[in-house]
Amino acid sequence: MKIIETEIKVVKIIEPDCYGDHRGWFMETYNTESFHKRGIDNVFVQDNMSYSAQKGTLRGLHYQCDPYSQAKLVRCTRGTVIDVAVDIRKGSPTYGKWVSCELSAENKRMFFIPRGFAHGFLTVTDDVEFQYKCDNLYNKASEGGIRYDDPTINVNWRGLLNGIEPVLSEKDKNAPALEKCNANFVYKEEE
Repeated sequence: MKIIETEIKVVKIIEPDCYGDHRGWFMETYNTESFHKRGIDNVFVQDNMSYSAQKGTLRGLHYQCDPYSQAKLVRCTRGTVIDVAVDIRKGSPTYGKWVSCELSAENKRMFFIPRGFAHGFLTVTDDVEFQYKCDNLYNKASEGGIRYDDPTINVNWRGLLNGIEPVLSEKDKNAPALEKCNANFVYKEEE
């Protein structure tokens, strides 16, 4: 398993080792010991899966407030997405900054998004299955969102959409700007 550092140190790209032969292939997608050795010591308690039928579906930017915040280990098992993590920890030197990663069934990459980050993804193919592990259970009362096109974050969704309009939920269309969101994360130096 290879861990790739991103511009925001705590967000990581994981490339699992994949072993193939004439029958197909095998890979280990999660191993507590391997992840702990690489600094990811979260205990995952919930697995989720979403399906997006069409290219241009944009989900996010989502988070859950403390004490129900969630770290996520995400991957795409059918199709291709551009996955984005946005630092929303007040006081962080990278507050409002984002990093992205292409995740696909073909490249088999995973993206680790720690607590204190908003998360979203854009489908770049039709027929996308997206799976993720969370280290805290879903809590509706603590969920939050930020507008996907918030100008202070400035994720380049438009460039990725190549002129098509994104397919959005009503919740995502009406999400507040970063400055007005209910996120309650505070940066801690030891992170």
